[in-house]
Parts: sequence; C-alpha cells; structure tokens
Amino acid sequence: MRGTIPLGAAAGIKASAHWSLIVFLIGLFGVLLWQGADLLLALRSLLLTGLLFFCVLCHEFGHAVAAQAFGVRTLDVTLYPVGGIARLESMPSVPRQELVIAAAGPLVNLLLAMGFFVWSLVNGYNPGSSISVQSPLPVSLLWLNLALAAFNLLPVFPMDGGRVLRALLAMRMSYQMATRVTVWTAQVLAVGFAVIAIVPVPLFRSFNPVLLFIAIFVFFAARQEGNQNPRPPVRNVSDTPVD
Repeated sequence: MRGTIPLGAAAGIKASAHWSLIVFLIGLFGVLLWQGADLLLALRSLLLTGLLFFCVLCHEFGHAVAAQAFGVRTLDVTLYPVGGIARLESMPSVPRQELVIAAAGPLVNLLLAMGFFVWSLVNGYNPGSSISVQSPLPVSLLWLNLALAAFNLLPVFPMDGGRVLRALLAMRMSYQMATRVTVWTAQVLAVGFAVIAIVPVPLFRSFNPVLLFIAIFVFFAARQEGNQNPRPPVRNVSDTPVD
C-alpha cells in the first residue's frame, strides 16, 4: 500500500505502518519535551505508546488469523495514528464465522492483559494500581489492553462489538435487518454519548469535547455502514486504539 512503511510479515500476512503514525510518534516526543518533560520520561512515554500500537497490531492479527481459519484471505494489516485496519478480501456469509472474526481482536487484547497481569505479579508490581506515567510498563499495558478490549466491544459500528451484535442478530433474522437494528442501536448510543458530553452529569461535570467527537463519529460511521452493500468485495476490520 502506498504511503506505508513495511513492518514485516507473520502467518503470511504483511504488516505496515502509515507514514502519519511515524509523524505522530515524533510529534508526541517533541511535545513532551516542549512541555518540560525530562528526556527519560519522554522516552518512556514514547516506548509505552509504541508498545500500545504493537498491541493494536496483535489485535488486528487476531482478526486476520481468525479470518484465515475460515478461508478468508487478509490483504494486509496497517497501523494508523487512530488505530489499525486489517483488510479482508471478503466477509463470510455465515453469521457465526463473522462473529468469531469480529470477536478475535478483543480476545487477543484480553489474553495480552492476562499475560501482563501475570508478569506484574511475578515482578512484584501491584496490578491494581491506577495507571499513570509512573506506573510500571506491565501494569500500564494491562489496563490499556483492557481498555482496548472494552472500547472495541461497544455494540456500535465500526467497532468490533457492532459486528458481533450484527452477527448475533443475523442468526435470528435476515442480514439486512440485523444491520439496520445494529445501526439504530449505534445511533441511539451516539445520541446518548452526545448528551452526556454536553449536559453536566456526575461522571463528566463539564463539556467533554472528546466524548462529543466520538459520538459524532459513531453516529455517521453507523449510517455509512447501513448504506453499504450487504456483502462488499473488500471489507476493513478497523479499530480505534485510544478506538
């Protein structure tokens, strides 16, 4: 793919990083130094961010390997500043198979979280401590992977949870109706997110622009998914790292 930097291949699947991700990492490092962070802290933050994107890459390979198990070829996996995309040649027509492929990504994050939990215990870290810039890397990666899994399992498009919900519904109704119900669900939740972002509530006591952006993104992404053909020839399985 043009504008990408090869990262290697695994299981016959090529992985790459879009040039904008490299710019993002360099910019993050520069901003931290500009804000007064010492060199060691800036390097540690850069390392943690790089490891987070490695976990996103593992997430995407979870989708790709699951797809291969059903005979679906993965064209490539690409990392972007906002997440990763595993481009599948097609999606299987059997809802159960789509369910497995969609759920495989968050499952990888849960397995990684378990691994970092054990690593933390073995090394004497407190895995229950809150995440901060001073937290040990295994503890930070434990909570970041749990957050990735939870966020991607939201029952909204384009998150994995939306595809899981559609697959479950498609076992009981037509694929088209399952898509429409999932789109409606996503848009209702998006409106709820927008209200929470704008109206002060106990969790967010002031205007939350990030949540409002997520709400707008989810609303229009769901509508776009609803306007697509039921079985497009090439389908992206995409996620936001920090979907």
